[in-house]
Amino acid sequence: METDNKLSMVVFSGDMDKVMAAFIIATGAAASGIDVTMFFTFWGLKAIQSGELTGKSLFGRMLGIMNRGGVDAIGPSRLNMGGMGRWMFKKMMKSKNVASLGELRNLAVEMGVKLLPCQMSMDVMEIGTDKLIPAACPPAGVAAFIEEAQHSKTTLFI
Repeated sequence: METDNKLSMVVFSGDMDKVMAAFIIATGAAASGIDVTMFFTFWGLKAIQSGELTGKSLFGRMLGIMNRGGVDAIGPSRLNMGGMGRWMFKKMMKSKNVASLGELRNLAVEMGVKLLPCQMSMDVMEIGTDKLIPAACPPAGVAAFIEEAQHSKTTLFI
């Protein structure tokens, strides 16, 4: 099977440092003329959520409160310290003129990166499409991502 000049990426983590790395790689690849698809699953969905509370059932609402989505709610994988780490990292990044996670996500969208949410994860976590950012593609299953990945030169899991 011949591969295209594509990068396919599974974004499984909802941690600030990993999501930031995913968007930096995606925008770097897009700037190099590579077609990029990011498949957001489970905790990674936080990166493309609007930040509104999610869930319909008791467990779904509890999960929505404990795992609030949106790039502003994402904390670092280490040293989160009840949100203090997130605040500290944002301040440090701003002082070094590093783009914020929201800015990186917007840049990815502007560069044509496809933000593909996982339908199964959305169903399990009770996240409706109305809780995703407008730039997100319609949700898809793993088969759609596998098809995309089969035609990619590079596939990453973050």
